[in-house]
Amino acid sequence: MPASRPSKPAILIARAIFPEVMDKLARHFEVEANPADALWPRAELARRLQGKQGVFTTGGERIDAALLAQCPGLRICANMAVGYNNFDLPAMTAAGVLGTNAPGVLTETTADLGFALLMAAARRVAEGEHYLRAGRWDRWAYDMLVGQDVHGSTLGILGMGRIGQAIARRGALGFGMKVIYHNRSRLPAEAEAEVSARYVGKDELLRTADHVVLVVPYSPASHHAIGAAELALMKPTATLVNIARGGIVDDAALAAALRAGRIAAAGLDVFEGEPQVHPDLLACANVVLTPHIGSATVPTRKAMAHLAADNLIGYLVHGQPLTPLNPEVMGRA
Repeated sequence: MPASRPSKPAILIARAIFPEVMDKLARHFEVEANPADALWPRAELARRLQGKQGVFTTGGERIDAALLAQCPGLRICANMAVGYNNFDLPAMTAAGVLGTNAPGVLTETTADLGFALLMAAARRVAEGEHYLRAGRWDRWAYDMLVGQDVHGSTLGILGMGRIGQAIARRGALGFGMKVIYHNRSRLPAEAEAEVSARYVGKDELLRTADHVVLVVPYSPASHHAIGAAELALMKPTATLVNIARGGIVDDAALAAALRAGRIAAAGLDVFEGEPQVHPDLLACANVVLTPHIGSATVPTRKAMAHLAADNLIGYLVHGQPLTPLNPEVMGRA
């Protein structure tokens, strides 16, 4: 009798993904997919993870101790996102489950959207479109929808990782902006020079910047890092852009500041409790809102999906993932 071929590891793909990525994974794994793109409740996700060694996640599936206790065979959770606040990484490490993310491949695309939101908020683009569509534009007026300049202004960046530096380059090189930044740790002098950025304290940044862009990772320490007190430090002509994570901004406090004119405008791609959006923000005319589309171009989303797939293949087939978050689990028996 010929020897039987070894069975493939079993994985779960938690949401619908590109067909070519599905085909790639199917060459290496027994795949349970979700072509209907259903949003599974936690109990259903746990049920579908039974017997699976890996799961392809998209940032919305919470992986924590309670779920892991129900899935003893799970070895890797591969996020199709650079952020991983859906992972309880200490619990995963304790359970011997590797987490991976998709850094690098979405840097420039997300920076593009951040700058688009900055410009749209500063120049009141959304307000102008709504004004025109409502049939209210019937004449020129010196003060009609006047906003703030972007070129030559001061850009303040909170968080100076890959995306923050990409935004700094756009501002300094493309728009002649003076760039200041605050980060948990200061960049080396050569990195600051490359993006023409100057390090300042957080309060100084908020007081000085004409446009503030948030690119900090979410953690308990950064929860509501921008609240009523921080917004009160900003110029009344300033704009605030959040392309980082919901929860970094106190959305209720931001809506109050926008309504009161304590800051001029905001551009938001992320929200607390998304996909729900605070109703007070929806009622503000001076905020541009997008549904977490920072990485939403076809090339970038495909690159993210392929990296998540390559992490699954790299770990479960070859024992070497590309972007591990907790590599200390890899040496365990």
